[in-house]
Amino acid sequence: MNDPLARQRAMVAQHPENELARFSLGKALYDRGDWAGAREHLQVALSKRADWMVVQILLGKIELQTGNREGARAAFLAARQLAIDQHHEGPLAELDELLSG
Repeated sequence: MNDPLARQRAMVAQHPENELARFSLGKALYDRGDWAGAREHLQVALSKRADWMVVQILLGKIELQTGNREGARAAFLAARQLAIDQHHEGPLAELDELLSG
């Protein structure tokens, strides 16, 4: 199985409750512009680990891509608080920029 996406789908099929498998598939789908598919898997990952800042940021970016500015803002605000709580200065600066735009 040389297709990375097929491998990631197989991993999720084998371990549907594994948040890392869900994140990996969600990120791959995001990178391909499959917003609905990415959202589905990233939301599952976030439901397993509510403090996963990167997932929260990606979900916000998906909302921007799909025209849901309010949803994006809510996701970015949640991610911003996680960045503060987790002392992540780089993502905090990125989130401040996203929120000001």
